[in-house]
Amino acid sequence: MTITDTDTIAAIATPPGRSGVGIVRVSGPLCTGIARQILGFDPPPRKACYSEFLANNSVIDKGIALYFQAPNSFTGEDVLELQGHGGVFVLNDLLKATLDLGCRIARPGEFSERAFLNGKMDLTQVEAISDLINASTEQAARSAVRTLEGAFSDRINELVSAITELRIFLEAAIDFSDEDIDFIEDGKTVEKLHHIIERTEAVFKQARLGTILQEGIKVAIAGRPNAGKSSLLNALSGRDSAIVTAIPGTTRDTLRELIDIDGIPTHIIDTAGLRNSDDVVEQEGVKRARAVIEEADLVLLVIDSQSLACNDNHLESLFQETRLPESVLINNRLLVIFNKTDLLADRQFQLPGQVTVSGSIVDAVPVSAKTGAGLESLREKLKSAVGYSTSEEGSFMARERQLQALGRAREFLDSALLQLQARNHLELVAEDLRQAQQNLGEITGQVTSDELLGQIFSSFCIGK
Repeated sequence: MTITDTDTIAAIATPPGRSGVGIVRVSGPLCTGIARQILGFDPPPRKACYSEFLANNSVIDKGIALYFQAPNSFTGEDVLELQGHGGVFVLNDLLKATLDLGCRIARPGEFSERAFLNGKMDLTQVEAISDLINASTEQAARSAVRTLEGAFSDRINELVSAITELRIFLEAAIDFSDEDIDFIEDGKTVEKLHHIIERTEAVFKQARLGTILQEGIKVAIAGRPNAGKSSLLNALSGRDSAIVTAIPGTTRDTLRELIDIDGIPTHIIDTAGLRNSDDVVEQEGVKRARAVIEEADLVLLVIDSQSLACNDNHLESLFQETRLPESVLINNRLLVIFNKTDLLADRQFQLPGQVTVSGSIVDAVPVSAKTGAGLESLREKLKSAVGYSTSEEGSFMARERQLQALGRAREFLDSALLQLQARNHLELVAEDLRQAQQNLGEITGQVTSDELLGQIFSSFCIGK
């Protein structure tokens, strides 16, 4: 796909406000003429030129001009970058000068869109630009860079090539169905498909980690009043975000903090204590707490370990009282936190590493929000609960839409394997493989729609 006969677009490519340097970017066929008018000469390609910036024969600013001749540019078109001082009025005057010479204001993400349409990068790389800009952790930034360099695209293209090779073999088998040849008797076709499914699953796991790095995880802190939920939030975030008192029901609403746990953006949400109350405000707080618990990726059920030490039956009664939704157990989204362990120092009581909740085995972590004991173990549990490990190498950034496309591709590959093993018509196997390949193509943009492109690029900033 290429763009032809386009408008020439321009935009301020640096954030609004005052700064040492500000950039106006221009892309399109009018670049050379605009450079001649603003600079007074034709700049040589790919060389920085210090010059006055002119408008109506008046000097607007002085700075660096960079000209990139098509197709050797970010967009694949002629591109001109004018790097001047970062004052608001200076950049606006410079942008206005380009508009007066025939440019129009670029739409959000239009520079990146042109790069994609002109074949300078695929859709995963384009989206990685936005992910790199918005990365909230070092690990997320590194993964975005790897995706921008093509790590994710390479894995997808390898899968597409393998499926294409298998499709060619099956199409040949269909064409020669009248011959006395069994193309799948030796089992190599099934073996090849098994291998493709295993590779798809491996890419899916990496993509899921990429989604976590991009969007983060939601962790809800739940439990009865005075179990130490707000203290745990403060301990994890490293600051006094939540009010902590000995009065039950102090927390009435949800309180959110974003923290970085070894590169994972983690949204920690403190909730109101789960109990029955006649207080209308507290009732609303409990209602909101339950809504947060339903949506959370992980629920930390905080228990005062003192009460557990005093009453062996306390644990089961607490689970019944808090009435946590069954979905947190079915989806393995629950982690029990035994808090206030500093108060058990003089007692002969061993806290269990696992507990049974409604027939399900759930991990438990002893901590002291007051002293910080056990917090590092809790952070490790949080990472392992979402399948993340800092030892993972070669990670890449991924988005939810890419994860869904990979999931659909895996479903079609599984269907193809079942059809093949049942020795059903090869046409059905070939169609499943075609559908799998099409879903993989949606990830890189080989198969896409204008509506999808509009949604992706509308989230970009104007100058990209």
